[in-house]
Amino acid sequence: MLTNKSGLARVSKTPGRTREINFFKINEAWGLVDLPGYGYAKVSRELRDQFNEFVSEYLLERENLCGTFVLIDSRHTPQKIDLQFVGWLIENQIPFALIFTKADKIKPRAVEKHIKLFKEALAEFSDGEPPVFTTSDKTREGRKEVLGFIETAMEQSQKF
Repeated sequence: MLTNKSGLARVSKTPGRTREINFFKINEAWGLVDLPGYGYAKVSRELRDQFNEFVSEYLLERENLCGTFVLIDSRHTPQKIDLQFVGWLIENQIPFALIFTKADKIKPRAVEKHIKLFKEALAEFSDGEPPVFTTSDKTREGRKEVLGFIETAMEQSQKF
């Protein structure tokens, strides 16, 4: 959605099928890294633990990491696994922003309600709120805002 280029990253309708890291250089100015998901893969617990360990190492050891976008399906109330991951990011002082995806698939009030519930649950881990974006791949909702956020962060040469 961010690049406006369909088919750029490989995706699967079956959770856990996409297991690679995809690196993208955007306008020769910045990089975007798409990591495997951490939750709903229909794989063995051992393989899921390996994914999680690999992603954790990647996030902890990348010196040039400016921030992490946590993609959350806006159709659902806060999921324990999403809250655990965000809690881990906070605990490890990794800057992040929340991107609520698939906003076109439910009513706007339901999206707002789910975001509010997530923020309330997040208050258990943190005093402040991270940047939050609502997006849709289909309608391109949120694209301009996310790209503006990235541009501002780059101009200020700071982490989120």
